Amino acid sequence: MEKLYFSPGMDCLKAIIENINNAKKSLRICVFTITDNRIVRAIEAAKYRGVDIKIISDNDKRFDRGSDIIYLAEKDYDIKIDLTDAHMHHKFAVIDKKITITGSYNWTRSAEKINHENVLVSDSKYLAKTYLGEFDKLWGELKSL
Repeated sequence: MEKLYFSPGMDCLKAIIENINNAKKSLRICVFTITDNRIVRAIEAAKYRGVDIKIISDNDKRFDRGSDIIYLAEKDYDIKIDLTDAHMHHKFAVIDKKITITGSYNWTRSAEKINHENVLVSDSKYLAKTYLGEFDKLWGELKSL
């Protein structure tokens, strides 16, 4: 199953939230930034359900107006950030080691309202395994927030 969504509009946002809401065991998020509180509420609900959550984000973006990275770190989420001069610019998540969300879509209100972006949701075992490999590699290299 592959489903593709485009913004502006609510389709990408709904796909991300719906899949986070369906998480049962694990959620690995690797995104440039998170500023959309609707996504943050879905992440918080997943944690409340007992889902194991780890987040990777860019160090510079945590200081942007509306960024939720520091908020989540203060709530004891496992978060690591890139401390290099380069940007950690990925935008993907893997849910329960089997559903992959990826695409150009930043997890922001601008992405939903005005940007032309995309989200691909896939149950490909190959994609999930490959993205988890990248996540684990970065998790081992980056610093905790």
